Amino acid sequence: MILEKGRPAPGRRIPKRWEDVTPEWMTAAIASRHPHAVVKDATLVTKDDGTNRRARFRLTYASGVGPEQVFLKAHAPGHRIVHLRNGNLFNEARLFKSGVPLDVDHPLVYQSIVDYLRLDFLLVMEDIMQRGADPRDATRVMSVDQAAHGLRGLARLHSRYWGFSARTHPQLRWVKKWQPSNGWKAGLGRYIPIGLDRGGAVLPQEITKYSTAGILDLWTQYVASLAREPMTLLHGDAHIGNTYVLPNDEVGFLDWQVTRRGEWSQDVGYFLISALSVEDRRKSEADLLDEYRKALEVPDDHKPTADQIWARYRATPIYGLAIWLSTLGTDGWQPREISLTLCRRFSAAFTELDTLQPLRNCRPK
Repeated sequence: MILEKGRPAPGRRIPKRWEDVTPEWMTAAIASRHPHAVVKDATLVTKDDGTNRRARFRLTYASGVGPEQVFLKAHAPGHRIVHLRNGNLFNEARLFKSGVPLDVDHPLVYQSIVDYLRLDFLLVMEDIMQRGADPRDATRVMSVDQAAHGLRGLARLHSRYWGFSARTHPQLRWVKKWQPSNGWKAGLGRYIPIGLDRGGAVLPQEITKYSTAGILDLWTQYVASLAREPMTLLHGDAHIGNTYVLPNDEVGFLDWQVTRRGEWSQDVGYFLISALSVEDRRKSEADLLDEYRKALEVPDDHKPTADQIWARYRATPIYGLAIWLSTLGTDGWQPREISLTLCRRFSAAFTELDTLQPLRNCRPK
């Protein structure tokens, strides 16, 4: 919340409970895009207070026009400290509050509220289901053509912010550079051993032979290397569970909480490996990387070569492997089926792409 004198206006407060949302509050919340709409009723349709608080409301109007449904997202109290420790707490709300163009499909945001004092935020967004969106997760892979759409979208995002710095985009000066912070390493170090134990019966020996310290060291090498130039604006958490597919096979991206400044490879590898079956990834990854490279609209002398893209892509599996081993080691963040499926995909890519070899060259430049 941007603190103002006196009591914040309706639509600028974060309701403690979804049941506290009133028509007056909702009228103010959508006013930026529908200034003449007056909400008559805001009916709570669904709610899910998991890793974040989420709710869907159906709206009717006393006058004017507006969305038939909206989707609300706020932090769940039990996970705020983790997001704060990792530097993710306010990123999504600040990104959409800034109003910068992203050049990739994402939910339209009507209102973004940041409450720094209470460690909370709230986004009032379009309900993408009204556009026929099909949210995906690891159990429902994309086709190769759909993955190509997603990579072209990421290329548009990356192209717009190629060479991104606080000087080039002062409205985004708050975006953190990707680095292996102590907060991230503490969480990974705590849960990776549990994930290795839970997945030990099905993960390949090439992975289970590693200690937690060994996996964390490789993850640290890779993430530290993302500080190399040219950096761009990254979604930062572009795995398949944060995507949706539209009826025309265009791919959109949800949940921008981990947005960072860094090298393009983190978005590309994390998306591509998570979005496809192992078989489709093996057959199509080289062609898909070429699609990404062709879609980059940057000066030729700034565009990475095909060999450079391949080398950096080969280094990416360690990122997803560490993240999903850690997630597998938690309770309540993701279903185990999801975490284990993604651990298998990143394990296969790690071994098949010989990720250790390019990781030897992972040093910030």
